[in-house]
Amino acid sequence: MTELVTVQESDAYTLLTMDDGKANALSFAMFDAINAGLDTAEAAGKVVIIAGRPGKFSAGFDLSVMAAGGEPMIKLLRCGADLSKRFLTFSTPIVLAVSGHALAMGALLCLSADYRIGIKGNFKLGLNEVAIGMTLPWFGIELARARIANGQINDAVGLAHIYDAEGAVSAGYLDEAVEGEQLLDRAVELATGLSALNMEAHKATKARIREPMLERLEEALRRDFQAGDYAIAASS
Repeated sequence: MTELVTVQESDAYTLLTMDDGKANALSFAMFDAINAGLDTAEAAGKVVIIAGRPGKFSAGFDLSVMAAGGEPMIKLLRCGADLSKRFLTFSTPIVLAVSGHALAMGALLCLSADYRIGIKGNFKLGLNEVAIGMTLPWFGIELARARIANGQINDAVGLAHIYDAEGAVSAGYLDEAVEGEQLLDRAVELATGLSALNMEAHKATKARIREPMLERLEEALRRDFQAGDYAIAASS
């Protein structure tokens, strides 16, 4: 079996590349592989770049688990929520090289990272839950409230609007869009520049910036998982 996430070290950054040979579905195994890669990067104290396979960053949660429902579905949702929180509080900057489609949980990862670079072209980015008969969990709502442009949050979340990369910059999913052949070079350029930061100061300042959002996120996680209040409306 092909390794789901490859880890490459350089002097300035750690590159994690997701590739399941398909749509980069966020399965239990993929979450484990991403977290293992982040463990390596955190131990090294380096900026992180996370990339996807060509044309597909991530299509979101493993639909075979989501369709089955029950405790496995809730557990997978929690894996996604925990990874978003890890991104938001990570000790070094996380740069996403969004290599194509980023939908559902893939888009939520875009809302969780420090800097997001997409590629121009016929790629889809956004929260499509409403369109496929699912209610966005509270943690996803809070991520959207924090990062989606105020004037677009209803379209982006309530109406499941899907964007190309340039539209995703305007909406707040991405920070910039480049040509496909420039994606990794731009991510490396950015990560190399960010490597000059004092990482202790970065972590502490990021925590202060995001403190109100993280407080709201904790309440969202309580509603989603501790209070049993999470309702997912599967299409019939």
